[in-house]
Amino acid sequence: MTAPAHSEAPAGHGAGSGEQREGIVRGLRYIGAKLLTAAVSLFAVMVTSFFLFRILPGDPVRSMTQGREVTVEQEQELRRQFGLDQPLWQQFLDYCAGLFRFDLGVSYQYRIPVAELIGERIGPTVLLAGTGTLIAALLGLVLGTRAGWRRGSATDRVNTGVALLLWSVPSFWLGLLLIVVLASGAGWVPGLFPTGGMMTPGTTGLLDVALDVAHHLVLPVATMVAVVYAQYLMIMRSSLLDEMGADYLTTARAKGLRDALVLRRHAVPNALLPTVTLIFLNLGQVVGGVILVETVFAWPGLGSLFYSGLTVPDLPLVQALFVLFASAVILMNLLADLVYPLLDPRVRT
Repeated sequence: MTAPAHSEAPAGHGAGSGEQREGIVRGLRYIGAKLLTAAVSLFAVMVTSFFLFRILPGDPVRSMTQGREVTVEQEQELRRQFGLDQPLWQQFLDYCAGLFRFDLGVSYQYRIPVAELIGERIGPTVLLAGTGTLIAALLGLVLGTRAGWRRGSATDRVNTGVALLLWSVPSFWLGLLLIVVLASGAGWVPGLFPTGGMMTPGTTGLLDVALDVAHHLVLPVATMVAVVYAQYLMIMRSSLLDEMGADYLTTARAKGLRDALVLRRHAVPNALLPTVTLIFLNLGQVVGGVILVETVFAWPGLGSLFYSGLTVPDLPLVQALFVLFASAVILMNLLADLVYPLLDPRVRT
């Protein structure tokens, strides 16, 4: 009687090991496919960033020497220094080789390495865009949950209407309106906030600097949050509505759980999953910042730097920033794809 029992155990163990190996193989295939897709996307970004900005109107050398008496020989020398006298295919090969060496070139207008410029500006951009994204996500998720759980109520109609209204407003127009009303002052309303910049010149002391930066941060963050939070609200509301008729919620109510517990413990965790991708994608955009918002408020970040580079056009600068912005979104999307199976068991099957 002992022998059959002993012979069945390895069989079951072998079947379990086989399923485990199959699961590992599926997981590796999934990860490999996502990595390959990200690599192809990054290569497409490299090609696009090179050729896209070369079809823009304007001559970099002419823009840099505008208003100065420059001879033809001097213009040719500048073209040689910046490599603009080379054939297009040679410029592309040099550009790709520089990217692989993390050599982003030298800015035409600032005459310093592009990597150094990015290092100086990335901090203010992450501060602005990161703060705005965090507040917008929290606000959108909370209001979206309330709107979806009370579908058709006054709360739902007001939250959805206000969010869609603000979502349709151009961010630069809203930013200019806030500057006129709250920064410059209008009528009896005094100017409460700075009109632009990140810090008041001459401010010293760690606490004073932190408070001054926070004071400058209010209007740009408010502009960004007002336009962006509707995305989170609408997706969270839609996801929650999809879960409303699920059997597990009916079972939870039948067990005597209050609506607040059903919402918090059961409905929200499942409805939150589709929002994860949006959160990761917007986190990828944190590096790129909000170009229009940074430009309107003269915020010294990568967005305003990109805008100034387009006016020349400063090819090394705009190419590097384009690759940086797109790569951040691609990598965060890849991270979302890799994390999503951990959050939703249905993806793993």
